[in-house]
Formats: sequence, structure tokens, C-alpha cells
Amino acid sequence: MYVTGRKKDIIVLRNGKNVYPEEIETLINKIPYVKESLVYQREQSTTDTMLCAKIVYDKDLIKEHLGEKDEKGYKEDIWKEIKKINEKLPVFKHVKKIEITQEEFSKTTTQKIKRYKELEKMSK
Repeated sequence: MYVTGRKKDIIVLRNGKNVYPEEIETLINKIPYVKESLVYQREQSTTDTMLCAKIVYDKDLIKEHLGEKDEKGYKEDIWKEIKKINEKLPVFKHVKKIEITQEEFSKTTTQKIKRYKELEKMSK
């Protein structure tokens, strides 16, 4: 038996497949210049649910690894890393869209991301 995440965080796709965001976030957080990430769903009217990721990067580490670039350049480089991660995952778990920021997520006193609060912010 493996515990892969919290029941309330599970993303259920239209085809019935379950996606555990923590599993994908762990892979994204292994990128050296990524501080933290949040995987969430975005509904699409014509197709299945799209998985998106909001990524917080470390400004100093990203400059060290990738050199001086603007945010658009960093987003392209991070997207290349996400594509590598997607190759290792089943198709239904592929991240289709990313958003990058330097602003850290709101956290609990135990330093866990307040997922519901971040999702509320994004939906506005």
C-alpha cells in the first residue's frame, strides 16, 4: 500500500483517471532552481481537464544555472524541463501549461502550501 497524497487534493479526469498533484510536484521540485510548485486542474469545455503548474523559481539559482535572461526566457527553459518530466509520465498526467513567479505561496505554520488559498487566488 502506498500513500500518494490527500484524498481532497486528487484531480479526477473525465475519463476516470486519478492524478495526484503531489506526485508531479515532487518531480518538478527536483529542478535545481525551482523552490516550489503547485499542480492544479483547469477545465476545458471541448476536451479533458488540463493540468497546469504554477512554479516559484529562485532568482539567484536560475541566474547561476541559465545566465541572465528575462522572465520569458526563464519560462522557456523551465518548460523544456517540464517536457522532460512529461516524457516519463503517462499521457494523462502531462502538464500542459505553466506559470512562473518569484512570489512564494502562502503556507501553514508547518510550511505546507495552502492549496485551497492559492487556487482561490488563481480563479479570480
